[in-house]
Amino acid sequence: MKIRVLIGLFVLALAYQTAAQRSCSTFEYQQRQLHSNPTLLQKIESIEIFTKQIEEKDITYYRSQGDIIVIPVVVHILYHYPYENISDARVQEQIAILNRDFRRMNADTVNTPSGFKNLAADCEIEFKLATVDPKKRATTGIVRKYTPIKLWSDDDKMKFSNEMGDDAWDADSYLNIWVCELDRVAGYASFPGGPIEKDGVVLDFGAFGVTNNGPYSFGRTAVHEIGHWLNLKHTWGDSYCGDDLVHDTPKQSTYTVGCPSSIRITCGNGPNGDMYMNYMDFTNDECMNLFTEGQKMRMKSLFEPGGARHSILSSNGLGVPLIQEIPLPEVPPRWLHVKIYPVPAKDELTIDIAYDERWIGKIITIYNQQGQPIMRTMITSKIQKINTGNLKPGIYFLSAKKEDGEMIREKFIKL
Repeated sequence: MKIRVLIGLFVLALAYQTAAQRSCSTFEYQQRQLHSNPTLLQKIESIEIFTKQIEEKDITYYRSQGDIIVIPVVVHILYHYPYENISDARVQEQIAILNRDFRRMNADTVNTPSGFKNLAADCEIEFKLATVDPKKRATTGIVRKYTPIKLWSDDDKMKFSNEMGDDAWDADSYLNIWVCELDRVAGYASFPGGPIEKDGVVLDFGAFGVTNNGPYSFGRTAVHEIGHWLNLKHTWGDSYCGDDLVHDTPKQSTYTVGCPSSIRITCGNGPNGDMYMNYMDFTNDECMNLFTEGQKMRMKSLFEPGGARHSILSSNGLGVPLIQEIPLPEVPPRWLHVKIYPVPAKDELTIDIAYDERWIGKIITIYNQQGQPIMRTMITSKIQKINTGNLKPGIYFLSAKKEDGEMIREKFIKL
């Protein structure tokens, strides 16, 4: 009995540890992309060669306005329920967190262990919400879009309007961030050299800004994922004692869970041990506090002439708009389910499926009380009218089905 209890406790502890770790799926996402498009490997390899050349030169980075790189950001908020339509203040809060951490202005720098303090870097990278959209119109840098999709996976569908998501803005000029309800992951990022229409970062609502809902709810998942977008790997190199391609981050056996309070030596990395406080590990938000000088160089090399993200330096996304009027946001549906009216019906029945335009093109069938189909009609608009004038008085049922298995089943009375 004791053995069974111990095994049970071990399984529960393992399950808790797995659930509690930072759920970043960037590595798995990248592997799927490479498997589906092997030509991407050549692009990644060329970026690595370029990065090594920059590192060997150890050049001084610069811009016309100083050596601070400023990246225009657009945040696509994909909400289904009204409470998911997060505030401008929360978006601005997340941008402030990015600037704080990438510029090493975070108050918790005092927690950096003495053995790593001399490696910690002000990355000289900042983020600002765009003021000009790709059509040269004024923008707040925040796009709000109702979607019938309640839960997304890390398959990039949220990046396309024809999948009920929102199309990326020109990735040569903007950092695209999609915020939506993700299934089982807190976030993931594309990688330099990947398909431009999929370029950007995806974050779960619970990991965006400060939500005070667990160890990863203080805005640092975005810091971690944008690190990936800027060509940083996980500190353990995604394999046992792997290589993250950064010269000043020590090798470590694997990711770190929780918030360690002492030196952890793995892979012969003594005396200082694992750099678990690095933003590219999986430690709790409160325990992350640094990028290294090597990581800074790796990120900033992307913006050198010939670098994979150099075009962002000439973006007009932070300029003066040609058209001052900001486009009006889409009006969300008034309810989140199919609605039919009037009931009882006489000569016409209206079906409102504005909550999910994927019903357009599907067939609605009307059945009598004996279950016999007596009328079929194709849905052609969000507000569908059906002529019921030729139906005999009585009780009827209407039914429709989508490819994903969702069904409409409603009863109505014909006078």
